[in-house]
Formats: sequence, C-alpha cells, structure tokens
Amino acid sequence: MTDFKPAAWPRKLRSQEWFGGTGRDAIYHRGWMKNQGFPADLFDGRPVIGIINTWSELTPCNAHLRDLAERVKNGVWEAGGFPVEVPVFSVSESALRPTAMMFRNLGAMDVEEAIRGKPIDGVVLLVGCDKTTPSLLMGAASCDLPAIMVSGGPMLNGYFRGERVGSGTHLWKFSEAVKAGEMSPEEFVEAEASMSRSPGSCNTMGTASTMASMVEAMGMALSGNAAIPAVDSRRRVMAQLTGRRIVQMVKDDLKPSDILTKKAFENAIRTNGAIGGSTNAVVHLLAIAGRVGIDLTLDDWDRCGRGVPTIVNLMPSGKYLMEEFFYAGGLPVVLKQLGDAGLLHKDTLTVSGGSLWDEVKNVRNWNEDVIRPVDNALTPHGGIAVLKGNLAPKGCVLKPSAASKHLMKHRGRAVVFEDIDDYKARINDEALDIDETCVMVMKYCGPRGYPGMAEVGNMGLPPKVLRKGITDMVRISDARMSGTAYGTVLLHTSPEAARGGPLAIVRNGDFIEIDVEARKVHLDISDEEMQRRLAAWRPAVEPPSGGYALLYHNHVEGADTGADFDFLKGCRGAAVGRESH
Repeated sequence: MTDFKPAAWPRKLRSQEWFGGTGRDAIYHRGWMKNQGFPADLFDGRPVIGIINTWSELTPCNAHLRDLAERVKNGVWEAGGFPVEVPVFSVSESALRPTAMMFRNLGAMDVEEAIRGKPIDGVVLLVGCDKTTPSLLMGAASCDLPAIMVSGGPMLNGYFRGERVGSGTHLWKFSEAVKAGEMSPEEFVEAEASMSRSPGSCNTMGTASTMASMVEAMGMALSGNAAIPAVDSRRRVMAQLTGRRIVQMVKDDLKPSDILTKKAFENAIRTNGAIGGSTNAVVHLLAIAGRVGIDLTLDDWDRCGRGVPTIVNLMPSGKYLMEEFFYAGGLPVVLKQLGDAGLLHKDTLTVSGGSLWDEVKNVRNWNEDVIRPVDNALTPHGGIAVLKGNLAPKGCVLKPSAASKHLMKHRGRAVVFEDIDDYKARINDEALDIDETCVMVMKYCGPRGYPGMAEVGNMGLPPKVLRKGITDMVRISDARMSGTAYGTVLLHTSPEAARGGPLAIVRNGDFIEIDVEARKVHLDISDEEMQRRLAAWRPAVEPPSGGYALLYHNHVEGADTGADFDFLKGCRGAAVGRESH
C-alpha cells in the first residue's frame, strides 16, 4: 500500500495570502472579485480551486469543455470549495501552424504562470486535444499544487458504408486509397462526414486517448477517466466527481510530486504498450518527468516496454474504436490484466488517495475481443521499441503493434527527401527511383528543424508503389507521427538533422539496415566516410528572426529528452510573490 499521509486540516491556505485579513491588499483582491456577485463568506478560508480550461472553438476536440467546467464547479461547490474558471492557451492539433508541438511548451508556460500567479489552492486540469494534456500536466507539475485531470473524452464511432471509420486512421487510409486509384476524390469527401460526428477527441487509440490513458495509469485522474465518450452522461459525472475530489486533495495537500514517481512512469510505459499507444507519449512523458525531477530516459521506455503484449484491439493497431473500449471496461481492465501478469507496480498512489491496484483489482472484462487476455494478445511484444546505432546514436522509436512483421528486419536502399517540401515535390513523380524494398528517409523535421517536430514521419507511399498493392515501407525521420497513424516508421531520430545528427548526411543510394529485435538501426557506410560527411555538414535551418519562434529554436531540447525548453526543467514551486498596491 501507499505510505502517503494527509496533511493536518484546517490550516492556512495559499489563497489567503490574497484574500485573508482586513488590510488594504486583501480588500483590493476581495473587492474586485465581488463585482461578479460572490458572497463575502466565500473568502473565509475555504479552498479556492482553479479550473484550468483549454476550451476553444479552434480546438475542436476541446470545444465542449465549457459544459464540463460547469460540472466540475458543481462538484467543487458540493465539497465546500470555491471554483474559479481560468482559461489558458489551447494547443489545437488540427488548426495550429506550423505544428501544434511547437506550442506545447508555450501552453505549459502559460499554465505554470497562471497557477503560480493567481490565488488558487488546487487545480482541475480540463484537457482533450493531444498537446493540451501534456502541456497542462507539465505546467501543474512545475508548480506542484494539488492537481487532478479530467479529459473531454473521445468522440463516437464513425461509420462509412458499413465500415468503422477511425478519426485520423481512415484519413491516412482513404488518402492512400485515392492515390492508388481505389477510391474517388468524391467518395473521400463523402467519407469526411463520418470521421468526426460528435464532440470529443479522436475515437482511435491516437495521441489524445493515449495521453488520457497515460494520465490515468500514472494516477493523476480518477479511475475510468480515459475512455468515457465525450457525449456520454458519465463523462459529466466524472467531471463533477473530480470537482469534489480536488477539494479533499487540497485539504490533504496531495500534490503531483506525491503521485508522479518513477514507478508511476513505468506503469504508464507498460500501459502504453498494452493499449498500442501513440509514439507521441514518449516525448510527452519524458518532458513531464523532467518537470518533477524524475530520471526517465529512452532506455527506460525500451526496458519497460519489452515483453509487454498489446491487448487492446483498437485502431490503428486493431479493428475497434474507443466506444467499444469503454463498453469493454476501459483502462481499469487493462491495468487489472497488467497487474495479474506481474507488469504493474500495484502500490503507486493515485489522486483518489489510495493505490492504483485498489482502484482496479475487482473490475471485469466485458469483451475479450476488444480487450484481449494476455495469452491471446494482438501483438506479443507491443511496447515502444527504441533502436540505436550509427544513424541514431541517441535513439529513435518504433511502434511494433502498428508495424509490418515482414519489415521488422530489413535492409534497403535509401531514398532521401531533404525536408518536407522536397518530399511533397517528388513523392508523386512517376520517375522517382523507388520501390517497396527501399527505405524512405526524411530530414529536418525534428524539434528544431521543422520547427516543432511535425507529424509527418508516416510519409505516404508513392502512387507507383501503392498501385502494386503495397501498403507499407520502412520510413525513417526525425519527425513524429500521429498516434492514429500506422506503418513501419522509425521516428524521433536523435540527434536530429538540424543539430548535425547523422540523419543529416544520409545520401540517395546509401543502404540502411534495421533490426527491431536487436534494437539496431545502421547506415551502411564506413566510420571514416561518416566522419568526412559530418565534418562537411553545414546547418540548413536558419534561426527565426524573433518572437516565440526564436525562443523555441534557441532553447528546445532534443526528442530523446522530451523536447522541453532547457530552462523549464525541474519544479519551481508555487511561492506567493510579494505585492503592495
């Protein structure tokens, strides 16, 4: 069991530094708040709960969060707290350019300073879209006030002509079908209506549902939070219960640093393998760990992921969607099966105040085709694989559950795209010298290179190959890919090309060998030739002229450590600043 000891109550709360007493500053703070009609007794020392909301109509996955915020408020009121809604920067995966990942750290900075600078004692983090989950958790971890997360939930299943349609997954599938001549552009447009037919985030095991699962596995959300559909009434109940729970967490002084231990991160890594989760979880968990001072590395991802079976039969690895996952029992069933298999630290603490195992030990699996038994896994070795070698000295990652078995050991001729624009200009050219045995290589799409490390790593195949009925090839880049995507794709190659990593000096015609079982990726040139090319390399990416883009360029770290800013590592606490009016 956990050894957490709740703090004594009552005690003076942080918000009383603003609202307590009869001095001029206290009257200043209370007086302005009262213009909203708040009664005087709300400032009497009860916990002030910040509802950190990433609602935005330009973040479609989060566009329903205003309703959930009201449900959270109801719970806070019921538990004797004082809820205040605080809007923060909303990182939109579908609408933000050049790429949402470039602004994850900006969102985290906004959250951190909003928490630190305002009179709040604990926070409920309202998230949904891919980057909002890590950005809010990173910011909250940097302040270490009591915090709990509630997700917006996935959208309903999509259907097109009798076929399940997974958001994102079928976007890539149908797009390739159009290029192969198997689907008309008109049919593609017709299918669009079935891809996003309700509020919520992606209905596949994409990055949004993966990160919701990571949060639950680490103990930072109430049990069952990850899978409830956005429009299900139980999502509103979850929000209300979360509002109740945060008030008690403030009274107990239960903080992220109490929950986010090394064991908690290891539970999340194993869970990611079991659910067939997104490779994006790698960079996000590394960044979150950096905020709480946990020494988490790519080697931990490989160590903990080895031998973990993928048991959740969801797109892009399987055939079902998040609705079926919820009806089967959701993440608690996965955690129960991992625990029964000896793959879970059972004694880790959660926001409930109890252990993770206590939350899941009695759950049942209601559909063993959606959540398979360990001995009938979708993939017996589904954990994220970390490959290293002379092409990726600091590592690159691959998602075995979404890859092709026949390509897990492969040697092929490199077809090199110098950047994303070069790829777009040449990929549809019938004269392109490429076949299915080649290895597609794309450079300058890492954290500094794109900038922002865009989700372009799952490069679409050339039409001439697709017309043969080929659906997968080995692809290597320093980019990311959507959690909804699939294929034998090596990502996050570190050091990235823009920092002079070996990826930058790969040439057309070089041979590249990958061996996933041996965790090896090798550029087949001599050490002497490697050194000659590296010595001749010159940066191809010019620094931005100013603004946030320049800050990002100068301070973003590599993908192998989470692509956070170097000056944001570690917890800076939530000390009250001095003030006088």
